[in-house]
Amino acid sequence: MSSNPCPCSEGIFSCPRIEPIFQFCINAYCKARKLDDALLAFECMRKLIDGRPSVVVYNILINGERKFEEGVKMVYEMIDLGCEISSVTFEILVDGLCKEGQASEACGLLIDFTRKGVLPRKFDSFGLVDMLCKKRMANRALEVLNELWRNGNIPSMISCTTLIEGLRKSGRREEAFGLMERMLKENIVPDIMTFNCLLHDLCNEGRTVDGNKLRLLASRKGLVVDEMTYDILVSGCTREGKRKEGEALVDEMLDKEFIPDLATYNRFIDGLSKTRSSAQ
Repeated sequence: MSSNPCPCSEGIFSCPRIEPIFQFCINAYCKARKLDDALLAFECMRKLIDGRPSVVVYNILINGERKFEEGVKMVYEMIDLGCEISSVTFEILVDGLCKEGQASEACGLLIDFTRKGVLPRKFDSFGLVDMLCKKRMANRALEVLNELWRNGNIPSMISCTTLIEGLRKSGRREEAFGLMERMLKENIVPDIMTFNCLLHDLCNEGRTVDGNKLRLLASRKGLVVDEMTYDILVSGCTREGKRKEGEALVDEMLDKEFIPDLATYNRFIDGLSKTRSSAQ
């Protein structure tokens, strides 16, 4: 096509069929894992067409990867040309960098795109957060999520809860608690299992009052707490000698029919009474 251009290209404009033909060719090369040929075709196409290449062609080429450094360069080229990157393309690139052991580079790319305001709207950071937590880099994952939040890119529920588990396992319970509070204030409602695990940590640290405040906030935001939630809080009140607060929780359990019989009710109340006596 370069040596024998279409007759309609003799004027000031190139043939409008050039790019679709090259797009088909580039897609075929990528599927066949012939990336060098795809890049060669891409460069040839750029010389023949009018204006900049279509974002579709860029996405096809980046998605055809395993050469992630080249992919990153091409993504930045797209940005410089004013092209939008699809969320699928960006996810493939970030996931590929992580699998190649370049999680830090993936974080840097995400943060840079966030600050530039060009991060795809539907991009989900879950894959990156999950990878970082598995590598015991939950602190780095928290930095990434905070950067996303600062720039108006609110992360998904699963990204947040995955990070909370990562922070808990690495002993960063205070940061996990802060993230849970932030989630709820942004109306991101966690799953009950993650919530109860964090609540258990708080109560074990003698912070049952904080735990109950978190329970009230979560309930207002739509979390349906269960019997385990109340068991954790009542046990915390029992250990801390907070009889009044504990009895109020037991009464709520009774109203919600979480207490099956009178014997169970009396066991909770007796435990709270004895603890208070020993605390005095």
